[in-house]
Amino acid sequence: MIERKFVAANMKECLIEEFISQSIKGAEHSKTKIQRTPLGEKVVIYSSRPGIIVGRKGQSIKQLTKVLKKRFNLENPQIEIADVGNPSLDANIMAERICSYLERFGISKFKGIAHRVMTEVMNAGGMGIEIIMSGKIPSSRAKSWRFYQGYLKKCGDIALTGVHIAHKQAQLKAGVVGVKVSIMPPETILPDKITFLEQPTEAAPTAEQVAEKATDSETKAEPAAEQQVKEEKPKKKAAPRKRVAKKKEEGKSEEKAADEKKAEATAPDAEVTAP
Repeated sequence: MIERKFVAANMKECLIEEFISQSIKGAEHSKTKIQRTPLGEKVVIYSSRPGIIVGRKGQSIKQLTKVLKKRFNLENPQIEIADVGNPSLDANIMAERICSYLERFGISKFKGIAHRVMTEVMNAGGMGIEIIMSGKIPSSRAKSWRFYQGYLKKCGDIALTGVHIAHKQAQLKAGVVGVKVSIMPPETILPDKITFLEQPTEAAPTAEQVAEKATDSETKAEPAAEQQVKEEKPKKKAAPRKRVAKKKEEGKSEEKAADEKKAEATAPDAEVTAP
């Protein structure tokens, strides 16, 4: 039972969004969000031309609130208009713009309209775009024309979540022309995209930094030069030690030898005089 309530609420939101997009043609409607508050339902309409939704003195928006209240049994609907940041990357806005161009200029210029929209999307930063027009263009026999530019995912999870798809219809004299627009915005993250990290490059030193480095190098070079000069000075040889003790002993030995010689010279004279 709970699942049925959720399904019914989502179906109601889809019907409200479809009704709003049909009732405000020319306002380049992107999407509609419904927020439930204690005071009632808050309907947020995203559009690139909010002035058309509001109307003169707010008449259009007042009429829209009355219709929503009666048709969809909303208690207290509060309509809020939000501006789209970059309408060139919104698939719904681009599809509605193509339909308005076809209704204004006719079938004969459908190729120029498609190329104009593609260049606008690519200049806004889109990664890729695909436009498919199907109907009686340009001849009476129905066929489909495909225009594409850039890189666009066609399969996988990114084709469902990362690609914005919109379907619109243009009412022409020859019949109804269906328009399908697929846009891959630049913020889509691709799993096969590899990015290489670059090493941070040092910024060029300023004049003050160069002067500081020069002063530091000079201050470091001065003590190094002094040390080098000290090392280059020849070392004085140490004076030889005086051998005082050995010379004294040699002098004593010479004195003893002289005394002995004198004693020997006087010894025979004594022997002679003794008798």
